Amino acid sequence: MKMMKTLRHKITNHSTIFHRTLDIFNEALTFIMNVLDKEFADIDTFEVKTIVPAVEKLIHITKSNPHPKYKEFDSHFYKFPSYFRRSAIASAFGKVKSYRSNLKNWKKEKDMALSEGKTFKKKPPRLQLEHKEFPVFYQGNMFEKTSDSTARIKVFHQNDWVWVDIQFKQQDQYKRGVWNWKENNPQLVKVGKKFFLHISYESKATLSTTNIQDQKICAVDLGINNSAVCSVMDAKGTVLARKFINQPIEKDRLYTITNKLRKAQSVSGNITASNFWRRINGLQKHIVHHTSHEIVKFAKEHRCDVIVFEYLDQMKIPKGFWGAKKLRFKLRYWRKKGIQNKVEEMAHYLDMRMSKVNARNTSALAFDGSGKVERNPKKTLATFRTGKVYHADLSATYNIGARYFIRDIQKSTSEKKWLALQAKVPELSKRTEQTLSSFISLNDALETLKVS
Repeated sequence: MKMMKTLRHKITNHSTIFHRTLDIFNEALTFIMNVLDKEFADIDTFEVKTIVPAVEKLIHITKSNPHPKYKEFDSHFYKFPSYFRRSAIASAFGKVKSYRSNLKNWKKEKDMALSEGKTFKKKPPRLQLEHKEFPVFYQGNMFEKTSDSTARIKVFHQNDWVWVDIQFKQQDQYKRGVWNWKENNPQLVKVGKKFFLHISYESKATLSTTNIQDQKICAVDLGINNSAVCSVMDAKGTVLARKFINQPIEKDRLYTITNKLRKAQSVSGNITASNFWRRINGLQKHIVHHTSHEIVKFAKEHRCDVIVFEYLDQMKIPKGFWGAKKLRFKLRYWRKKGIQNKVEEMAHYLDMRMSKVNARNTSALAFDGSGKVERNPKKTLATFRTGKVYHADLSATYNIGARYFIRDIQKSTSEKKWLALQAKVPELSKRTEQTLSSFISLNDALETLKVS
């Protein structure tokens, strides 16, 4: 499996001379997009490898091609580097192809609506010609690294394409985990008023293939009160470690700012409030990153093979649910997918896999198999039917881990044998009723079958 990671190096000795390079590259991109849109009626038949020479034949003067159709390209973009030209063609090809695809879908939607006698008011997509792309500097031709913190790049300066010496902040490759990875070509990126070199690194991951009976997993229950609750579990159902992850200070700030924003919008209407959203987005990003790092760190400490989450993509608030308005407000700022995506990326760097299980009833059912639980007003604790009081999210992690093991055991078991196991453990027949108690009973039933 291929892995990618990008490190950002701030350029310290220049801040203004790169503007013209970016402007020329984006002007060339606009020119080429126009050519593609005019000259190629059926763009789907081309690929990047075939479109590049076809467009170059239309715009670039060579010894074998002295009179291209759009010869003004070379006069307008004098001495334009060939690698920039080909990069611009590839980027323009992707944008025009996307526009054509959207237009085709719009026409189908329109025809379908008109055939059914409906009015169709949706506007057609338009080809956006102005973009702010950042060019890639190919090593050897556009970029030469002279040391760990210095390099030479080819830019447009004083009306010519010249080599310029730059200095940039060094990154600790060992600390960032890319010291033995393949280094790719850098990209010049503008952030605010500063310029950075974004250098991507590439490697291959060999994900864990440990047998299910020898695996240790980290089961994670994402929530609103606690950002995440984690439990480490082995294939026998033994819980080896637990961890609660939360950011109470950041969440308090987040809800305070969002409440202020709501009040301001109720008075002044739907205002932009960019300062509010900047702070909200910053707090959300911090919560996502901190939660993800703590989950992966916990899994790494206990040498887990898999990190298991609930499948939360289609989660909805039940109708008539108490406090639905308040819950809907909190769910709006809950970045569950952001945490899962970040954890998956980080776990693959450590050769760990990520898996998801059915989320229904993981918190509603007691892990000991006693049935549905009764939640306290703050939803943090749950009372089992036996009278036992336990943390609701911690109980959910046990059920999440159990469902992962049950599913993998079922995959490796014949249908006839699985039916025999279901007869001994009836809860196995429905995934939404499986708990840690079901998993322990399954292990006991498997031992009985081995002995017999």
